[in-house]
Amino acid sequence: MSEAASEKSAARDTPETRPVSVGGLERFSLVDWPGCIVATVFCQGCGWRCRYCHNPDLMPFLAADCGARDAGEAPDSGRWTWAAVRAWLRDRRGLLDGVVFSGGEPTLQAGLVAAVGQVREMGFRVGLHTGGPAPAALRAVLPLVDWVGFDFKAPFADYSRVTGRPGGEAARASLTLVLRSGVDHEVRTTWHPALLSECELRAMADTLVAAGARAWVLQRFRAEGCVDAALRSEPAGEPPVEHLARAGLVVTVR
Repeated sequence: MSEAASEKSAARDTPETRPVSVGGLERFSLVDWPGCIVATVFCQGCGWRCRYCHNPDLMPFLAADCGARDAGEAPDSGRWTWAAVRAWLRDRRGLLDGVVFSGGEPTLQAGLVAAVGQVREMGFRVGLHTGGPAPAALRAVLPLVDWVGFDFKAPFADYSRVTGRPGGEAARASLTLVLRSGVDHEVRTTWHPALLSECELRAMADTLVAAGARAWVLQRFRAEGCVDAALRSEPAGEPPVEHLARAGLVVTVR
């Protein structure tokens, strides 16, 4: 390769232009974007270690990107590349309402903006699931998405107790970005009594009202896939919604 060609290749091969690392693909979902029929791309890698996580296999970042695998591999092998996902999506135009980027944590993928742009060019609407650990990355992608599912984990000062890592202030900044963006969104919290007390839920409701949120979804804990034995062994019950009424905030349970 000539020096000029080498420099051109290096200029193209930047983190922002590399494909997202795909941990899996849900080809048909009615739950990942309420009211829409979507395909969900699960991005590999997350910086947090939420105790209730039911996708622990998506937590580790890969040492090498999935792109090292053959882009033409059969989808039924379970080994998706971003190129294979794009090829599959081309044949689903007109059949799906949109594509959701989930995880893991999509905003930790340097190539997310490029990937979202490619999906939009195919005519799909785009949804995003995020916990908000990277506000700058979220700010960059927000203008390109049609809907955001934001995971509000805990009172911001106590994030590490649920996520296993610091991150409350980043999540606070990200929530503010979503609420001020004008993008359609859902703020949701996965509830288990061993993680969030009724008092903490009330404080979180107050935080949402102060931030300008109008709705909050409390998600029931799912034992399936969760590796935390203590959470699995303790019945979660129903979130105490009746004590969370706040002016302007509609609270529902899913």
